[in-house]
Formats: sequence, C-alpha cells, structure tokens
Amino acid sequence: MPSIEFSQFGAGDGQPVIYFHGTPGSPDECEIFDVYGKQHQLTIICYDRSTIAPRLQGAAYYQCIAEEIAKKVGDKPVDFIGFSIGAFVALQVCRAMNGKVRSLHLVSAAAPLDAGNFIDAAAGKAVFRLAQNHPSAFLRLARVQGWLASIFPGLLLRMLFSSAAGEDKALAVDKTFRIAMTRTLKTCFKRDSLGYTRDVIAYVQPWKATLADISVDTHIWHGAEDNWSPVAMADYLASALPGCSNITVLDGLSHYSCLYRTAPMICISIKTLG
Repeated sequence: MPSIEFSQFGAGDGQPVIYFHGTPGSPDECEIFDVYGKQHQLTIICYDRSTIAPRLQGAAYYQCIAEEIAKKVGDKPVDFIGFSIGAFVALQVCRAMNGKVRSLHLVSAAAPLDAGNFIDAAAGKAVFRLAQNHPSAFLRLARVQGWLASIFPGLLLRMLFSSAAGEDKALAVDKTFRIAMTRTLKTCFKRDSLGYTRDVIAYVQPWKATLADISVDTHIWHGAEDNWSPVAMADYLASALPGCSNITVLDGLSHYSCLYRTAPMICISIKTLG
C-alpha cells in the first residue's frame, strides 16, 4: 500500500505528534504549530487524508492511518491533536492504535450527533443534515465547493465564515489568516472532494458507542463562543471519554480562534510528559 502524503512541522527529530486536520481542511492548518514545535522539540506530522484511496472506508480507513503512524514513529511514544471533525478521526485512529497513543488533545472537537441535540446549534447544520439524509446530494454539493475552491476560493471562504462568532470574526478579516485559509481550502479540494466527503459522511453516522473504548489520557480545548462545534459537544465528550483528564473552555473564543490560542499551550502540555 502506498504511503500517505504528509507535512512535517516543528523540530526535525523530536517527540512525534500527529495532527489531524479539520474537514474541510488540510495539512496547511498545522503550520501554526511549527514555531512551538521547534521551541519544545516536537516533530508535528499531519497526514493529508485526501491522498488515501477513496475505496478505504470505515475501520479499514482508520487502520490504514494507524499503520502509517506506526511505521513513522516506531517504538517512540506518540501524542495526537485532533481539530474539529479531525478530532473524530483522531478518536477512531486511537481505537485502531491499541493503546499506543500517550495523550490526545481535542480542539474545537465535533462530538457524535447521535449523542444529543447538537445539530440545531451548529452553523453547519444544513450540510450535516444533507450528508445524513441525502448523501448523493451532499456529494454534488461537495463538488461545487471543490470547484469554488479552485476558481473562487475567496468566495468559498466568505461563505464558510459568514456565520463567524467570537474571536473568529476578527480572524475572518485578518489578511494573514485569510491567505492561510485560502491555501488550506485549495489543498483540501486539489484532487477531488472524495476525502472531504468520506470524513463528513462517516462523522454524521452514529458513533457515540465507540467512545467507551478510548481510555487514552484526553485533554479537551474549546471556545465558549464556538458555533461550528457548540460547547455542549465539549461537555459531552468530557463526560463520555473514560480517559478525559482535563477540559478547558476559553471565553470569547470560537472555532479557529481556539486552535490558534491553544496551540502553544498544547505543545507545552505534551512537552511536560517528557
């Protein structure tokens, strides 16, 4: 099986950390960890999940990622960071890693929709409902989003951030952030929309029953104003994950602003594990 493409940030030969990007998202997201990874001797690796064959679904998909990580890190302890829907993928890969993950950091994490009435409070509820009830129509929407990302990425960015809340409003008009997010969207859809749709369609299916199997030491980081992953999702994950040791809810922050604010804190937390 061919290797999954990845990007690497931080120290050249430090403690390995695997970052799971959001959906839509790409390894470009992980760039914000680069300076902190260098400071704390962390090598932060982000796999481009869109390069995994679309035929790999469900358990085979998560097992493929787990095997790639095991080949990369060898016998070293490994830590995970999962952002947004990437947190869902990180949790499932944790199950496939059979206890080999030392710590897990969930940032702006999306909780299972079958665990509560979260969907009505989520900015992406229309997309999630479409993926749940009409997956073929969702696939068509994703192709349109992919076309926009390649031709009019600024328009797609404005559409995604039209409902920005909290500190995400300031990020949405920040030139540096807009350039970074435009690149992320282009990378997400550079081949096709199948990697994006695989993650979303898997996410909207019932999966709360899988959480009881995940005992890894888990830290949850969430913005109090998050309207993409409502804060009730963080509370649920904290109660449902047997290994959750810490939940940090930050006032005024939303989805991406939480990721940007907590990146240095997460790196310090991982470094303290030795």
